Formats: sequence, C-alpha cells, structure tokens
Amino acid sequence: MEQGRVAKGIATGSIVLLAAAGCGSGSDEASAGEEIELSFAWWGSDQRVANTEEVIEAFEAENPNISISPEYNDFRGYWDQLATRAAGGDSPDIMQMDLEYFREYAELGALLELTEVETDQIDDSLLDQGYTEGAQYGIPTGFASVSVIANNDVFEEAGVEMPDDTTWTWDDFEEIAAEIQGSSDDTYGATTPFEPFAGVQAWMRQQGKELTTADGELGVEAQDLVEYFEHIQQLNDANALPPAPVIEEDRAAGADQSLIARGELGMIFGFSNLYPALIEESGQELSLWRLPSPTGNAEDNGMWHRASMFLSAGSNTEHPEEVQEFIDFFVNSEASGLANLTDRGLPANTQVRETVIGELDGPEVVAAEFLNEIEDELSDASPVPPLGYGTVSDTMHRYQSEVLFDRMTPEEAGEAAYSEIESNLG
Repeated sequence: MEQGRVAKGIATGSIVLLAAAGCGSGSDEASAGEEIELSFAWWGSDQRVANTEEVIEAFEAENPNISISPEYNDFRGYWDQLATRAAGGDSPDIMQMDLEYFREYAELGALLELTEVETDQIDDSLLDQGYTEGAQYGIPTGFASVSVIANNDVFEEAGVEMPDDTTWTWDDFEEIAAEIQGSSDDTYGATTPFEPFAGVQAWMRQQGKELTTADGELGVEAQDLVEYFEHIQQLNDANALPPAPVIEEDRAAGADQSLIARGELGMIFGFSNLYPALIEESGQELSLWRLPSPTGNAEDNGMWHRASMFLSAGSNTEHPEEVQEFIDFFVNSEASGLANLTDRGLPANTQVRETVIGELDGPEVVAAEFLNEIEDELSDASPVPPLGYGTVSDTMHRYQSEVLFDRMTPEEAGEAAYSEIESNLG
C-alpha cells in the first residue's frame, strides 16, 4: 500500500460511511426472535483464532438468535482490507482496532460510539486510550507493554551472560547482541527496536519526547528522527543486527517461522502478550525483559501500560445494540477471559483479570507477573495518535531500511521521514 492510501482511501468513503450509519435498521426495531448475523474481523495467530472462536461459541450459546461470522487475517493484510472496506461503507460489524489506526478511523466516521458497554471495571488509564473526539469508540481488551523477548538457548550456546534488565543500557544491549552474533555464522544478535512500532515510541520517550502530542501535532523534530536512525546505524556497524535482507525476511515471517522461534536470534522487541504465544508456537525457552534505557535506571526506559488492542464497531452496522452486547461479553465475561487468557493482553476488566491470573500457568504467569513487576516504573500512556498516524510506522520502516541497506545516511533518512510524516498527519 502506498503511503497515505489508508487515510485517503477511508476519507474517500467517509461520506458513504456516515450516510450508511444513519440508515441502519437498528436492533431496537428488531423482534426478540430475529435471526441476526454479525461479522467480526481481527488479526492474529492461529492460537488467537482458536481463542476467538471459543469466545464466539460461548456468546452464541447465550444468545441463540445472534450468530457471529469470523473474519481473520495477518496484521498487514487486515489493515489493507479494512481500509478498502471502510472506504466502501462496508466495515465489519465488530472489528479489532489498534491504537496506531484508532483515531484515524474514529475521526473519519467509521466507528460507532459505544455507549452500552459496561466499563466500570476497566481502569481509566486504559479506557482513555480508546476515547477520542469526545466519545468512547474503542473498548480495550487488555494491556501489555513493549519489552525485549530473549531466546535462552541462543544465549547459552553463545556463552553470553544474560543481563540484569533493571539496570541495562543501550550500550549493554549493543555489546550483548554483537557478542551473540559474533559467536556463530548461523546466529544473529537482535532485531531493531522497530518491531513493534511501540519500540520506536519508547525510544523517543526515553529522550523525553512523544512522537505526537495530545493535540495531534508532531512532538519531535527532524533531528530526533536523525538520532534514531543514527542509533540503528550504530547497532548495524557494531554487527549487532542481522543483514538488512535477513531483517526484511524475518519481518514478513510468521511467529513460528521467525528467527527467534527457529533459535537463530538472541533478542527481539515485542509486546509482553506475544511472549506466551511465541513460546507456544516455537517450543523455545524464552525470557521477558524490560527495555534497555540510556541511563541504566529502569524508570527511564519509556515503558507504559499500552492498551494491547480494542474492540470497536462499524458505524454502518444495522445492529448497534447486538454489536455492543458482543463487545460487552468479550471484554467483561469470565468465559471470554478464560478463552483469551493473555493473548490480547492481560484482561482490562479487573475482575476478569483476577480470575484469569488464578488460572494461568507457565508463560502466561510470567507475562502477568512481568506487568505487575514493572508497574511502579511506568510513565503515563502516550497520547492517542492523530489522523494519519497509521502511515507513520510504514514511513519509518521504509527509511530505516534505506539506512540499513546503505542507500541513505541517517541524516538524509531522518529529514525525509520527518517531512513525509508531517505531510501525512491530518
């Protein structure tokens, strides 16, 4: 997808969306026995598909007149498809929503205001991440934090000591990754902080910056992006990162085929809820760590409790009441919590969270304990990203690749990325 097409594509269909939202039949006109079918779209692993289908079955058992039609895709394919559907006024009734795109879809009228979902048991710090334009358009399913996930066997085979993640710095990270990569021709040190993009956000937060402000403006200067790309170039020059083609191949691989899952990579950046799923799909022994910081002080690592994802509804749904019933069930029922466990983050509903934690074992316990352990070190959540923010990740990735392939200098990439991001933010 070309840069800006998500925003422009949705904008093209926004009038259609808004018109469709006003002409739906609405469940208040439906008889109690009416057979209703709702579409539900999400992205994720095979494990998430299985978890979600279990939730759907439980909901349908309690609501026999409502059937849920599942639609799932990988992350990138999901957003390409959703942009096309939204532009045509054909959004799914229920959709999984990510913070990077959330405000964009809300501002363009693609999302339904969620007024009938119970939220008393969800912390305001999480709810606020799904609130924009004066309304609640997203209900958080759970929360997680960007983190480092390490392959224990890779460290052991390389003879590299695992760090103290409460005190490690970026210099330590670079040294460790380079040592792992130098230990074998078949082993790489680490990925960049780019995957997920929240890793870049955290790096900027470590410098006292937010990529965007609460007002939807850029919170950084071109020089800040230059310095990020200089950081990436430094890691590359230190032989801490795989070759650029390998990074691109790994980025496109599924979790079970990724370098870390195959035991060929020491460290990746990922959300804490990826940790149990990655162990399940890879069979590898992994560790979950805090991010490195510039100072070696854990309170300076830029981490925060990020709503892992939201459930939202299409503004064009013909059944707003039933849609919200399903979202309420998904977020607030113990049956849903026990099916999802930590796959969509540690549950946002505090009561469901207690039930889920009591049932966890193995990697899920580690992920839950990790989030509790770091809680006192965290800073406030980043502002809800503005319209057009969904293009920022692609822009930064593209220019990062230009640096890693040695086609642009960090200065050239930073200035070009800044100009493009500035023009894309609406």
